Order: sequence, then C-alpha cells, then structure tokens
Amino acid sequence: MPGGWEGLIAKRAQAPYVSGRSRDWLKLKCVWEQELVIGGYTDPAGSRTDFGALLVGYYDDGRLRYAGKVGTGYNPRATLRELGARLRELETPESPFVDVRPIPRGVHWTRPELVAQIGFAEWTQRRSPSAAALSRVARRQAPRGGRPGSGPR
Repeated sequence: MPGGWEGLIAKRAQAPYVSGRSRDWLKLKCVWEQELVIGGYTDPAGSRTDFGALLVGYYDDGRLRYAGKVGTGYNPRATLRELGARLRELETPESPFVDVRPIPRGVHWTRPELVAQIGFAEWTQRRSPSAAALSRVARRQAPRGGRPGSGPR
C-alpha cells in the first residue's frame, strides 16, 4: 500500500486496553486488487482437482507479460470444476506470454480470453504479485491496460 502500510489494528470499543493478543483485537490486512489476464494453468497436485495454479499476466505496450502464478482462493470446489472446464476449452499449444521464464512444470497454455480479479499484498521488484489469491473470474474480455503498480482497485 502507499506509504508501506500492511494493515490496521482494531480493538472492540467496550474492551479495556491491554497489551498482547486477545480476541478483542483484530488485524485488518490491506490488500491490492487488480484484473490480470489468464494465459494458462498448471496440473493439479495433492488433493487439488482440475488444475493447480493459474498463470496470469498483464498487457504492456500491447504485449502480454507474465506476472506469476495464483494457486489459492478457489472456493468452493465447484469453482475449480467450472473454471477448469473453461480453461480446457481455451487450451492452445503456444504460450500467450512474451516472457515466461522459467516455464512452470505441468503447464497448459490458454488463449488469453479470461480475466481474473486477483488480491495480493504487493508488487515485487520482479513485477509479480506477492501472496496472490483469486477473488473472482471477472469476465471473458481481456483488459488491455493495468500494468503493475497502477494502483489498487
């Protein structure tokens, strides 16, 4: 967040002030959100079904740049099945990204037609969202803007 804020601390109004942790204190995390284009997915592992993580990116000067993987936030299980089926329909042999290196294991490329709303802690120096989680699949039209650091949404 601007100014380096990670979150806020809140206390129940009726509770007395005491140092240390208790149920009367809450930590509210600040989260950035941005729409990123889905350009692929990885094979599922462990108990996960349908797919493992989404491979996402953003457009920069008309070229789709790889931003990283999003492997959490899929609730409920029906989301995995639905999204997995949509991704399989969009599979293509070629990567839509101009710069994905290293190529993740068990990757399946897709046409960049789906957009995901991603929540994350911050953009890293490598232009990847850290602690990224899926908020929702936003729409079927890929955005043409939204470079890293363009601000929270």
